[in-house]
Amino acid sequence: MVELGRTAAPANPGAGEIFQILRDGQGRTKAELATLTGLARSTVSSRVDVLLNAGLVLPAGEAASTGGRPPARVAFNPLAGIVLAVDLGATHATIALADLAGRILTSRTRPLDIADGPEPVLDSMLAEAQALLVESAFEVHQLVGVGIGVPGPVEHSTGRPTNPPIMPGWDRFDVPGYVQQTLPVPVLVDNDVNILALGEHAVSWPGVEDLVFVKVATGIGAGIISGGTLQRGAQGSAGDMGHVQVPYSHDSPRPPEDERDLEAVASGTAIAAALRAQGLDPAGSSDVVGLVRAGNPLAIAATRQAGREVGEVLSTVVNMLNPSIIVIGGSIARAGEHLLAGVREVVYRRSIPLATQHLGIVQSQAGETAGVLGAAIMVTQVVLSPSNVDALASRV
Repeated sequence: MVELGRTAAPANPGAGEIFQILRDGQGRTKAELATLTGLARSTVSSRVDVLLNAGLVLPAGEAASTGGRPPARVAFNPLAGIVLAVDLGATHATIALADLAGRILTSRTRPLDIADGPEPVLDSMLAEAQALLVESAFEVHQLVGVGIGVPGPVEHSTGRPTNPPIMPGWDRFDVPGYVQQTLPVPVLVDNDVNILALGEHAVSWPGVEDLVFVKVATGIGAGIISGGTLQRGAQGSAGDMGHVQVPYSHDSPRPPEDERDLEAVASGTAIAAALRAQGLDPAGSSDVVGLVRAGNPLAIAATRQAGREVGEVLSTVVNMLNPSIIVIGGSIARAGEHLLAGVREVVYRRSIPLATQHLGIVQSQAGETAGVLGAAIMVTQVVLSPSNVDALASRV
């Protein structure tokens, strides 16, 4: 179950705030809810009845009796609606249906070329989504929202990609508006690294309040969770590590005058280019990973050096944000420990001891569905917020 980061409950919580208590999946009686909220039992009863009528909670059996009729429990109904979750990459798309607890019900991954442009890609995505609905015996009216991750910067408030370098034709395209022509529900769009951070946090590190997820693939980016909440920044560009200039280091084989940003020296594309200059023939990230797994010493050395370059930037991030966990994901991380070894080597040496004494630097464990899981969480955080639950309940 995915918990929302919440401020203190209002003095007189409505149905939406009572619903947040029940989102952990635990059945509770109305008396227990009255104790938790400080509300009168009659008030709690009326608000729970509203949630029952809306289908957001269901009867959940009886509690032990202390004399007289056993009190009835109610619990969150995660199948009160479904979420369409989409993770669009440069060369693939994963499309999934999730319940309101953020559990993936069904998913499929297929090739695509994000450079085909927004309309062909989104039309294909919508066709796949409708096929999934039919196969899973869900109806469109059960859909409460759509979450989409894309491989480029996104103005989160509008859902419009902004100058995405590997997405020609997508700049300022109204992704939510286009999708809503077919699916008239809330549509939220974010960059792929942010939704991966949400997914990894939910699956592997739900109790960690401060986490940085770093994706090293065709590009490089970071998703920042601080205080348990994803941090997007003022316009949604927080975490754009790939365009940070790498500080000069005596440990780097690059000369001091070689001033480039992190993506240009440590991405899968950059590693492949460096290996081609040494006589190998990798076309991109997947070929680099193949060479590393085959034990090629040049590929191993180049990947470890890329990890050091990532570590140079991450050491500043660690000093600034003091995360508990750094998760390294993306296609290059699948090459094994070589990338992580380079990252650890520099971060632990360059960051202050107080920031690193309990810092873990680990490989991603959430798997291929981390992106769609994060997209689903992004949607439920909005559509199941107290105010939106109150609005929904008022319409029933």
